[in-house]
Amino acid sequence: MPKLQLAGWDNDPHSIAEQRTITDGRIVPVGKGFVRKPPKRVDYLLRYRRDFDLAVVEAKAGYKTAADAVQQARTYAEMLDLKFAYATNGADIIEIDYFTGTETRVADYPTPDQLWQRYQEGVGLTKPQSVEQLLAPYNHTQAKSERYYQQIAINRTVEAILKGQDRLLLTMATGTGKTFVAFQICWKLWSSRWNRTGEHRRPRILYLADRNILVDQPKDGLFAAFGDARYKIESGEVVQSREMYFAIYQALAEDERRLGLFKSFPPDFFDLVIVDECHRGSARDDSSWRAILNYFSLAYQLGMTATPLRDDNRDTYVYFGNPIYEYSLRQGIEDGFLAPYRVHRVITQWDAAGWRPNRDELDRYGRAIPDDEYQTKDFERVIALRARTQAIAHHLAEFLKKTDRFAKTIVFCVDQEHASEIREALINLNSDLVAQHPDYVCRVTSEEGQIGRGHLSRFQDVETKSPVVLTTSQLLTTGVDAPTCKNVVLARVVGSMSEFKQIIGRGTRLRDDYGKLWFNIIDYTGSATRLFADPSFDGDPTRITEEVITEEGETTTITETTTEEDEPEASPEVVEPPAGEPRKFYFDGGQVEVVAHLVHEIDPNGRQLRVVRYADYAAEAVRTLSPSAQDLRARWANAEQRNEIIQALAERGISFEELAEQAKQPDADPFDLLCHLAFNAPLRTRRERAQRLRQERKDFFEKYSPEAREILDELLEKYAQHGDAQFVLPDVLHVPPISPSIGKPPQVRARHHAQG
Repeated sequence: MPKLQLAGWDNDPHSIAEQRTITDGRIVPVGKGFVRKPPKRVDYLLRYRRDFDLAVVEAKAGYKTAADAVQQARTYAEMLDLKFAYATNGADIIEIDYFTGTETRVADYPTPDQLWQRYQEGVGLTKPQSVEQLLAPYNHTQAKSERYYQQIAINRTVEAILKGQDRLLLTMATGTGKTFVAFQICWKLWSSRWNRTGEHRRPRILYLADRNILVDQPKDGLFAAFGDARYKIESGEVVQSREMYFAIYQALAEDERRLGLFKSFPPDFFDLVIVDECHRGSARDDSSWRAILNYFSLAYQLGMTATPLRDDNRDTYVYFGNPIYEYSLRQGIEDGFLAPYRVHRVITQWDAAGWRPNRDELDRYGRAIPDDEYQTKDFERVIALRARTQAIAHHLAEFLKKTDRFAKTIVFCVDQEHASEIREALINLNSDLVAQHPDYVCRVTSEEGQIGRGHLSRFQDVETKSPVVLTTSQLLTTGVDAPTCKNVVLARVVGSMSEFKQIIGRGTRLRDDYGKLWFNIIDYTGSATRLFADPSFDGDPTRITEEVITEEGETTTITETTTEEDEPEASPEVVEPPAGEPRKFYFDGGQVEVVAHLVHEIDPNGRQLRVVRYADYAAEAVRTLSPSAQDLRARWANAEQRNEIIQALAERGISFEELAEQAKQPDADPFDLLCHLAFNAPLRTRRERAQRLRQERKDFFEKYSPEAREILDELLEKYAQHGDAQFVLPDVLHVPPISPSIGKPPQVRARHHAQG
């Protein structure tokens, strides 16, 4: 620290951020609770300005060498996108320069101006005006400060624009704050008067999306800091006197009835165009909206998306180029900024085996149903099966009853009609709550219009108790910030990875203060299981369970150990209803049961999903901590080491309560259960252990007075009933079943000493 101070790093505006925490620590669900892994923390950050870090310093104790800190310094520098890092033990300093690729031992730290000059030369940014624009401060009126990856995205984007790169792409997982990043980029450029032509004026920026909710939320929320500079282009009106414009493609595009409103602006009007959710719209070669981006081709254009490169969004990457920064769902979960999730794979009998009508079977309109074997992808598209819809609704209602009936839930259905039917079924299955909260279950689709937006707004409000369950089809797949959403339900097939990630994103936001630390994906169609198996998926679930449900919603649970996913077979071609008739067949009879509960875990390298039994997963975890039963016994006998084992298992998502339940051994001692699962040791109940102690160690009990033996007997009884979690002295003496006649702990000790 004295050497850093001597180099001027504690003088305003330069600063030293000491012991800076940069992540929150991954959340690991454990049974019905959770643990957080330790966050990552850097020793020192050297900042040229409050919003611009230049270097990281990793310091070791004086008895170690500076070289001992090199790898950690590199790890943090690369994570924080810094070009300089320093490893030190206080006396010696090793400088790591990412521009030159060298490690050099130096006597002193460079001054802030020296390091800043080296940075400018390294990135090729030499114009004084551009330098000041890069250093323009963020807007700090927001309650939250930027996270490390957001700062990287903001600074990289502004730096690229200042260097003349006019097509840019940011790929950031849903829930990681793309809108916040876009706002700070706009603020830096706007407040520093950057523009495409270099004139002395503020830039004109267009924020473009394909849904009103995607432009209204930022315009009225984060971007409110721009005040009267904001303007939304709508209703065919054009105003050219503002600087921060918002629009949806539909308001600008041309169609058979009108000339495109975008042509009311000169082609060189905008300096920057930001395209939110760019994978879905104007970047596609065959999109009718592409004409808007082509018309404003002179503007710098920034695309934002949550989905990495895939076949179904290749046009986006061809148009905008490779991302200048990527932050994945996997990384967000690992850092503890996004919620992990559990996946419940639920299979009805008809989804498992297909459904085929009986001979001359008629639908509710008296039409003959074509004789084919219908599969999951046909349900609610070609054939609507009321019994299946009822079974799904019943299972979901029971799931909420077992977990939390007020856990906010979004159900993605096949179409608006399907969303209406599931809504009706859920209302009838939760009539007790609907009587108290009439909007407990609501449908939110395009047909609801303003009423639906009202339901959605209340659903998003963390302070509002209802609506609790929203049923929808396509409307809520993107752009819906619902931070307390705890259940994402797939009642329709999701074929696109891009759409799947958007849907998953409805639940990834964290709200520690409201108990939202992870969420459930309840999958009735197999979409989640299939897409998790895709090698390009970048955010593995904490666990996947698979259930089979009956028509009444009852669950039978089975466990499998296969590690391969079967490709779904293609369903045969089906006959569409004649023109003019309802577009699908409706079958209201039959009975269907729920039939499957698999547990999918991440393998030791953290990348590939495998299907394992929970008990097998726990056993493997125990063997990684202790190679033998003897080693585990020795460590378990030491209270400190026992706590370390319990903590290590918790960080792997293993709770004794859940393990005993899964193994169907509710009365087992935790140590015996671990030894039995990991090393095939004999399994005893707690009562058997207690009885064995009484029989084999009679000499231990006989050396105490009758009163003391009574206390020991009652302590053993407490252990037999509740386990060693209750066996904490002296607290155990305060609660039943210790007899009140024995007295309080001080009285017990006094009598014990008096009796010798």
